[in-house]
Amino acid sequence: MGIIMKKLLPLVIIIIIISLLITFSGCMKKTDDQVAVPLEPLNTSNVTTKWDLSFLFNNRLEASNEVLRLVQIELELEDKYINNYFRPQFQTLKGEVLLEYLKEEEYYSESFEALWQYAVAKHSLNVNDPFFNGLLLEMQDLSTKHDEATSFVEVKLTSISEDEWDRIFSEEPGLEEYRSYLECNYIRFKDHRPYNEDHSLYLTKIVNQLMKLETSAMTEITNNVTKPGNITLDNGEEYTINSQSYYSLLYTDNNRNNREKCYNKRYYHWINESDKMAVLYNEKSKLDDLHARELNYTDAFEAKLFYSYLEKEQIDDMNSVFKKRKKVFDKYFEFKKNKLGFDQLKPYDIYLQLSKEPDHYCNYTDALLDIQQSYSSMDPEFNRIFIQTVTGNFIDVYPNPENGKQLGGYCFTPCKKEAFPLIFLNYNGLISDKNLITRKMGYGFYFYLMYNNVDYLYCDGTTYEMEIPSTFNEELFIDYIINNKSNETVVSVLSHHVDEYYNYFTIQPLITEFEYKAHRLCSKQDNISGADLNSLWTNLSKEYRTGIIEFYDEDSAEWIYYYHIYLTDNYYTYNYAISKAITLSLFKQYKEDPQKFNENYLEYLKAGTTITPQEKLKKYFNIEIDEKLFEDAMDVVESRVNTLIELEKETVE
Repeated sequence: MGIIMKKLLPLVIIIIIISLLITFSGCMKKTDDQVAVPLEPLNTSNVTTKWDLSFLFNNRLEASNEVLRLVQIELELEDKYINNYFRPQFQTLKGEVLLEYLKEEEYYSESFEALWQYAVAKHSLNVNDPFFNGLLLEMQDLSTKHDEATSFVEVKLTSISEDEWDRIFSEEPGLEEYRSYLECNYIRFKDHRPYNEDHSLYLTKIVNQLMKLETSAMTEITNNVTKPGNITLDNGEEYTINSQSYYSLLYTDNNRNNREKCYNKRYYHWINESDKMAVLYNEKSKLDDLHARELNYTDAFEAKLFYSYLEKEQIDDMNSVFKKRKKVFDKYFEFKKNKLGFDQLKPYDIYLQLSKEPDHYCNYTDALLDIQQSYSSMDPEFNRIFIQTVTGNFIDVYPNPENGKQLGGYCFTPCKKEAFPLIFLNYNGLISDKNLITRKMGYGFYFYLMYNNVDYLYCDGTTYEMEIPSTFNEELFIDYIINNKSNETVVSVLSHHVDEYYNYFTIQPLITEFEYKAHRLCSKQDNISGADLNSLWTNLSKEYRTGIIEFYDEDSAEWIYYYHIYLTDNYYTYNYAISKAITLSLFKQYKEDPQKFNENYLEYLKAGTTITPQEKLKKYFNIEIDEKLFEDAMDVVESRVNTLIELEKETVE
């Protein structure tokens, strides 16, 4: 489990229909138990919009010197690991030696993480900056070198018998606090381990290749895939399309011709780019599966599920439910079609905001004030973290794609106790951007609480666990809007929220199923064309898509845009669907008893990997990941759609 692999691995209980209609009704008011505690106000004059990374490094020279320092430490550790101490001691491993090794690794990992974050953050601001491209490559290679030097550790710790583990733990009482860490990262991998050190080194080289491919894909997507060129709007204006302007126009321009031009420009550009991206994806998928098979998994999908403590049957059940219940979204898109006054919805219509002024810009500080209010019934700790994050130069807010700023958003973990997470945004002032802010704040809550309450080695988790607080924040935000804004505003925002459900429960499972079948296609053929993968994407999408939208007859190359499929941490997107389904169950508990929920939720977020993911869900919320969970989630979606339709009727009347 290399350092970078650790970084990359950066509902519902029984809900009956009547309960859903009460819990999620647009007319629902707060009960006496849900009265908001007055929040410490946010002073908007203190809000910051750019990162100050000086808490990591003041400048490039400091970062370069830190690389040299880490290289020297690595040389010293390599000598210590291989020649003088740990390697011979690991032959007949004693408890005190293992504890010493864990503490030394922890120190090195924390130092590495700070530099890794600095390199990735700066690279995200400009993927074309040669210095940070080089720094990122150096960090990837340094991680690989460290994994090579310590390869004997994984070989040893994944081969120890149960009796021998009992002996090791009995020899050193201080190891007890690391028992869960050792179980999570080594003991449970006894059937999925490198055979020997040479094999471990071979696996490390594969991971290094995958990291390089991921960096290449991010650069290609930022510079080419998301930049199809210009269109001429109906008013004669030349409009440049990039990762930000594309959605700005489709979300806000009432001129249908403009939306069609914008959509078509990118749609056919993607088809033209698909051969190039297919070459990259083909290489990546083969390496994914090769790495997995070397560790005794059937393929990369089985490996990913094992890391996540999930079974393939759970994902199959999830996909089956979402395909079976897709008519819930037919009802929604029928509503949207009628609201827009169209005879037929086209793909370029579905993004348009349902508002009298869809191009209305919401400034960043106003968005923050609304988001802050959505936390009013949560524990005050969440508001404290929120204020210090948005006023402390921990968020980089605005897009800059023409100067190489990467698309999307993410959140980095803190590097030390009492530090705050780094959040990366591309804020455009749209409804969707408010969701993005509060989503990333959800990660921030999770990371801050975990890093300040458990040992560094336990500051990790499965991807869907990390997604839960981000998707929960979205439900808090829509609940605040429903209870505090006019019907017209609620219709607009709730409509966008249902669009997000469509993304979570249709697009994200589709991406995972595409990855699964694309990997199999690539394993059978040496040369995969863009047309091959375009056809696969289109045929699969028909199983999920709504019949209310008239999609194009040509095969779509939409798959090339989803950067998650190029991540070293592959099969990422099913986690979004699982987390949202869990979130809807959590939200029901929150509405029923906020005080009890807050107590459990804080402990859940603080726990990190001191307890396994599904045990943690069961302990704090009595939730299990099964078919019922996904059925209930779709019941919630259907209830939200019904609420939307009823609110629209009230608004018209």
